[in-house]
Order: sequence, then C-alpha cells, then structure tokens
Amino acid sequence: MGPRSKVLITAGELIALLRAGEPVTVLDVRWSLEAPDGHPAYLGGHLPGAVYVSLEDELSDRTVSDRGRHPLPTGRDLEAAARRWGVRRHVPVVVYDDWNRAGSGRLWWLLTTSGVADVRILDGGLAAWTKAGGELHTGEVCPEPGNVTLLPEDLYEGLRPTLTADEAGDGARTGSLALLDARAPERFRAEVEPVDAAAGHIPGAKNLPFTALLTADGTLLPDEEIIGLLAERGIGDDATVGTYCGSGISATVVVAALATVGRSAAMFPGSWSQWSSDASRPVARGEH
Repeated sequence: MGPRSKVLITAGELIALLRAGEPVTVLDVRWSLEAPDGHPAYLGGHLPGAVYVSLEDELSDRTVSDRGRHPLPTGRDLEAAARRWGVRRHVPVVVYDDWNRAGSGRLWWLLTTSGVADVRILDGGLAAWTKAGGELHTGEVCPEPGNVTLLPEDLYEGLRPTLTADEAGDGARTGSLALLDARAPERFRAEVEPVDAAAGHIPGAKNLPFTALLTADGTLLPDEEIIGLLAERGIGDDATVGTYCGSGISATVVVAALATVGRSAAMFPGSWSQWSSDASRPVARGEH
C-alpha cells in the first residue's frame, strides 16, 4: 500500500467494502465556517451506517483558553468520543465531510496521531459518494460502543508533530522551517479577515491555500501536482515543513496532502486565531 492509499479511499473502494460486508467504521464530520453544526445535514442523508461527529463539540476543547478558536481535545476526551462513535481495535475507519475535506482532515489527523493505525479520508467527500452511485440513509445512527485505546499523550511526540507559536514564528523567521499558511490568499494578504483579531500572516510564512490542493470535484490533486506546488514555493525534498490555518482545521488537509506524497508536516494547532490574539506578535501583510 503506497502513501496515497494509506491516507485516502475512493468512493468506489468504499462501496465495494460495504457491499462485501467488510467491517469498517464510517464517520461523518460535516463542518464549515458558515455551517459549523453539520448534524441537521447529516440527519437528512448520510452514508450507510455513518456516525455523526461534531467538530465543535468533540474535536475541540472549548474549556482551554489562549490556544485559538478550536483547541485540541485531550487524549482521554478523544478516546471516550471515539468509543461513542464505535471505533474498534483492528477495524478500519473512514472519515468524510461535505466541504473541502476540512472536517475529515481534522478527524483523520487526530486519530492517526493518537495511534489509530487505519484511518482514511473519503477522497472527494460526500459528493464523490453520491456521484459513484452510493446510497444515502437518513436519521441517527447509534453504534455499539467501541473499544479503541488511544496512545497516552506523553507518547504523541513523533506521531503528532506540532508547533508552538514561538516555534512556528522563529522557524519561519530564520528559514529553518518552511511554514505554509493554508488560508485563502485574501486572508493571507490581509485584504479581509472575517473571524480573527488581526488581518495578515506570520512573518516568513508562504501561502498554500488548502483548496489549491483539491481538484474541481473535491478530490486531492495527483502526486506530481502536489509536489509541484511545493516546488513553486521553494520547498525541496529536504525541507522541514510546518503549516497553520485559521484555527487548526483546514491545515490538516495540507498535512494529509503531503502525507500522500510521503512528506511530513508539523502543525501549529492554535494557528492564526492564537497568533493574532497576542498583540505583541508581529504581523506581516501582502504577498510576503
């Protein structure tokens, strides 16, 4: 199994798995800035057997302050949630969403970096499923509780490479880190800022909008095009890569895309929402 097939599953492959009766846990993570609660849409139509996952309530810890708009959940809270979703040891997990792989990217990153071995993102999301002729079911799915055990948090290092605000800023400033800003170009350039405390970007960062990694139908770009986007930004094979976004959600799509071509990237989970909330931190505006 190559790097891409470890990260992604096609709609056709998932249809074949389900029709064959193979064990698989399917999780629906519908979320966007405009519609953060995807539950109503889920109830109206979801993949067979799919369990709804709330990004706002289950993939974020709102009790934490000064860590951005979507602080990471604790390992114990994530493990309890995963068991509620029916995640089981040695059973593959497929995650999907209906908006640019942002929600499924967040869950993929959290589970894989917590030690769950077989987690894949549905390439193209819900639209790819329906286009391939996959059926939709309505209503809630309440699974049998799972038995997955996540890694203790002190063992995350290596599996979950993250950056603090200082590490992200210092690395980008000194050039020891190729720091990719996954937000839209107009937010990077400080032309608009719809959510956070200040407009702009971390000095030294380079803009790679996460949507640029997707084709028109929402599937991930071919390997050579992903590598080409990195090369356009001067990022060679030996570069240490980091990424951030608004609040640690869409940057996970960059991490996933790089993983499909065998590259790793550390993420700054607090992202721009954390950086911009501290008035002492420098802000860059414009193309560079």
